[in-house]
Amino acid sequence: MNKSDVLENIKELGLLAVIRGPSPSLTIEIVRALLAGGVKGIEITYSTPNAEEVVAELVRNYGNQILVGMGTLTDVEQVECAKKAGAKFLVSPIYDPSLIQAMLESDLLVMAGALTPTEVFQAYRLGSDVIKIFPGSLTGPAYIKTLHGPFPNIPFMPTGGVNINNIADWFGSGVIAVGAGSELCPPNLAIEGRFEEITKRAVEFLSAISNIRKAK
Repeated sequence: MNKSDVLENIKELGLLAVIRGPSPSLTIEIVRALLAGGVKGIEITYSTPNAEEVVAELVRNYGNQILVGMGTLTDVEQVECAKKAGAKFLVSPIYDPSLIQAMLESDLLVMAGALTPTEVFQAYRLGSDVIKIFPGSLTGPAYIKTLHGPFPNIPFMPTGGVNINNIADWFGSGVIAVGAGSELCPPNLAIEGRFEEITKRAVEFLSAISNIRKAK
């Protein structure tokens, strides 16, 4: 699957679960719970213990059933490790030219983090396929809509601040997908063994996205 295919897949899915797992085993269980609810876009962050091993196990166990990437990249050395683990896309919360360049050289889909218009423009000009607006909780959907004025062709995906109550507003602002973390799969639910609640939230998020698309 090349990066164009991955991008189209992300657009089709509309939702990436951003997982900061409390442990490797619980992270795997979180993914199982999400998959049971229909969520197939998975971002394992580097803040998850043994994140690369988790991704490798997910790839072995689920293959093409899910789309797995790695997030919270902050170091150039993480790029090659993430690719070797089997990640199909790379996500960073920051704008760092040297990191973005390393991500681009991996030939994987790249989502660089940005917040200000200057960061957005520079990250996209460097070659980032998608701009991750982070933290979305500081901006809101109206900010994305405003950015589309000067940057009508830049694909945006917000992470942080995305929940079931505002997801329609995010898509209404023109994003290609949303990244949902604690509102979709909070680590405390995994620690408490409440995986059925994670599955329930997955169903609710996907139902909301489906309703949004039907209404267009």
